Amino acid sequence: MGIVELFILAVGLSMDAFAVSVCKGLSLGKIRLKHMCIAGVWFGGFQALMPLIGYILGSFFADMITKYAHWIAFFLLLYLGGNMIKEAFEKEEAPDASMDGKNMFLLAVATSIDALAVGVTFAFLKVSIIPAVSFIGVVTFVCSAVGVKIGSIFGSKYQAKAQICGGIILILIGFKVLLSAV
Repeated sequence: MGIVELFILAVGLSMDAFAVSVCKGLSLGKIRLKHMCIAGVWFGGFQALMPLIGYILGSFFADMITKYAHWIAFFLLLYLGGNMIKEAFEKEEAPDASMDGKNMFLLAVATSIDALAVGVTFAFLKVSIIPAVSFIGVVTFVCSAVGVKIGSIFGSKYQAKAQICGGIILILIGFKVLLSAV
């Protein structure tokens, strides 16, 4: 996986965290650099940790199903992308201004579950995991921090669009994986 594909994947994965960060910015009203960093560390950290966990789990099974890996990667990314798009059309919940550890932990886990599946895909594709998860974490940190700022300025009207964009990116990467293996 090249740097361009990894960047596109990282941006796609960060869209859930970006959308939640926009809502945090909206609910906080006046923000400080501290708020942006809290969101960035929580979301970026979990977006880096979850693919690593998925990679470790996927490595146990990769040798058994290598000849089907591109199909597995395709269907996982297709499912994750479709799920993100579907969530964009579901009824919105009221934003919560709390940035305490428990709240941020739950949000970070919820927004990074798809990254766990991507980590499994990385194991099948033999991706160099440490640079990949580091890159994903940094991109998500930046997107989340910027999302808090944008939310404080523009509100939540772009949340659904960010989720749709992220879902489309994951689906397109799935097709690329499938087409490159055929």
